[in-house]
Amino acid sequence: MKTIETDLTKLHRNETIKYESNFLRGNLAEELAEPVSGAVSADTTQLTKFHGIYQQDDRDVRAERRKKKLEPAYSFMARVRVPGGVCTPQQWLALDRISDERANGTLRLTTRQAFQFHGIIKGNLKPAIRAVNDALLDTISACGDVNRNVMANPNPFQSKHHAEVLELARATGLHLLPKSRAYHEIWLDGERLKDLDGNPVEEHEPIYGKTYLPRKFKTVFAIPPSNDVDVYAHDLGFIAIIENDKIVGYNVTVGGGQGMTHGRTDTYPRNADLMGFCTPDQVIDVAEKVVMVQRDFGNRVERLHARLKYTIDTHGLDWFRSEVESRLGYKLGEIRDFTFETRGDRYGWIHGTDGKEHLTLFIQNGRVKDTEDWKLKTALREVAKIHDGDFRLTPNQNLIIGAVAPEKKETIETILREHNVGIGTDLPGLRLNSMACVAFPTCALALAESERFLPGLVTELTEILEKAGLRDDEITIRMTGCPNGCARPYLAEIGLVGRNPRSYNLYLGASFIGDRLSKLYKAEVKDTEIVEILRPIIQDYAKTREEGERFGDFVIRKGYVKSGSQGKDFHD
Repeated sequence: MKTIETDLTKLHRNETIKYESNFLRGNLAEELAEPVSGAVSADTTQLTKFHGIYQQDDRDVRAERRKKKLEPAYSFMARVRVPGGVCTPQQWLALDRISDERANGTLRLTTRQAFQFHGIIKGNLKPAIRAVNDALLDTISACGDVNRNVMANPNPFQSKHHAEVLELARATGLHLLPKSRAYHEIWLDGERLKDLDGNPVEEHEPIYGKTYLPRKFKTVFAIPPSNDVDVYAHDLGFIAIIENDKIVGYNVTVGGGQGMTHGRTDTYPRNADLMGFCTPDQVIDVAEKVVMVQRDFGNRVERLHARLKYTIDTHGLDWFRSEVESRLGYKLGEIRDFTFETRGDRYGWIHGTDGKEHLTLFIQNGRVKDTEDWKLKTALREVAKIHDGDFRLTPNQNLIIGAVAPEKKETIETILREHNVGIGTDLPGLRLNSMACVAFPTCALALAESERFLPGLVTELTEILEKAGLRDDEITIRMTGCPNGCARPYLAEIGLVGRNPRSYNLYLGASFIGDRLSKLYKAEVKDTEIVEILRPIIQDYAKTREEGERFGDFVIRKGYVKSGSQGKDFHD
């Protein structure tokens, strides 16, 4: 392991917090027990992320509370790590119950196949995490400077391959988990391991070391022809190569990342590079060594430049591959051919190769809740009570009721119908290909609305599309409240990124299959201007597009934007 800079004052403050945390313990246990405030300290807030938790406050009431000299309405978001996005009906019921008893009554399916609870007050935080653990799930490493939840294509129409990839995704995620027992001690009342003399056993992080990674790290598995995991958007990716109906190995991608910072052209989204090929039995070894190289060479001084994408741009892909191979002790193979055709979900009933039925439901922005007209949360609870298959969270924030026995199909349809829950197959193409981050009122980084704004915007844009005869055209639209890119807007054919309250940067021209970034079309567009700016472009698309031409390709051909540039050339 490369020795970290011994003078921590030269590094980012977070490096000191990690180094002095006693392997992610810090003062977290003590501050959780402190009843005076609903918050924890700034340093402890950084450590809670490694435990899958973000401190937040209700920004809708922040100003009012400040006037009354009250502290912000603090609460916590807890993210449940679900490798590959697959859980059991029993786990679904447990999470449903936790959301009602300890959170704000909703579940949110994330863009990275995890669950999020929102609105957990400090006193409910430990009981909530314990309940998650009782359901044989956890929040370990769902956030923080470590490898996070490992994604995998749900692929119900390739059931055999999905099962193999899911198993490998789970094994990879487990291997890359931190080895510290801090999580078990703090949240589950576990005891510190001691030696025969009664002294605490000195811990060791064989992969991460005392300061873990310089920044967050994300790993995904894709199964062509679907790129629903957006493999190019992540630090590390494995693309399954199928020959003669067998997975013979994986192409390895490195260096993707969506985040950037407004006003800093030295920060940018970047699509991952194809680095090589490995066999299935080499995947975990490759993942470990990629993480270790990033651990040793990632930027720990400038946190805005700490992701793997900047490490690769600084040193070069050839250097990075060589460094990984030197630790592996063998060369990666030549990149194999593959083809992506789509990123969207296949809605409705799908017959799997395993003889089971799989139902994909559209979930607006991943929010599972009941409304006056649409009892989605109740319906899924009732389905879970009788379902003996699984639930699969898709990377598009939707849900697959998976592995349904044929004799249960009619019962599930009846439950959904009784609660006025539609499958989504009748919805317009733009809505079915939309995603938004949470943003206001809870995300501390949000500059503008997202989840609460996008549904109405899609409705307005759909009216234009319908008049142009494009109602069912698949066009990807994604919105985030800040430039960090949680909903992957820079890989959307129409991307909206919050710039200021009620204004967005508008990006166009990403490819439909996610292998080309978008470009800035217009900066600081007011929320009231978005529809009128897009109207003539949509109308032009309807009139002059070529046969089979996608919207992202069209806006480049017609000169609305240049073809998306890679990484550091993104702002050109």
